[in-house]
Amino acid sequence: MQTLTSADDELREAASAVLVRAHDSRQHRVAAAVRGTSGAIYTGLSLSTARVNVCAEPTAIANARIAGEDAVDTIVAVGLDPDDVPIVINPCGVCRELVPNFGDSIRVIVSDGGDVGAVSTSDLLPIPWVRARSYD
Repeated sequence: MQTLTSADDELREAASAVLVRAHDSRQHRVAAAVRGTSGAIYTGLSLSTARVNVCAEPTAIANARIAGEDAVDTIVAVGLDPDDVPIVINPCGVCRELVPNFGDSIRVIVSDGGDVGAVSTSDLLPIPWVRARSYD
């Protein structure tokens, strides 16, 4: 894992602030923040209902795209520990497939259960799914 930079800490703090402000154990259990290649930060929340769940990472990416961001540089997701303190959580399998589609060499802030650092999307998903053929 790469050591976190002050910019990474700022990103983690942005996601943590959103989660603390908007946390609702029934609807918003995770928050995410992305840094676009412009340097701007965009946040998102998980959306949960009885039938459908949307992860926080895609909502943060969507907010970046809506704002005109061309690509993502770094992403982080946070959840609350048992004491309601925000901690870094790792992307689910769907997000590991989704995130690499929104930039080159995206850094993902992760935790190994103790240390927090950054890895590349290819470290998280070394053999991604690919289409057998193009359907243009």
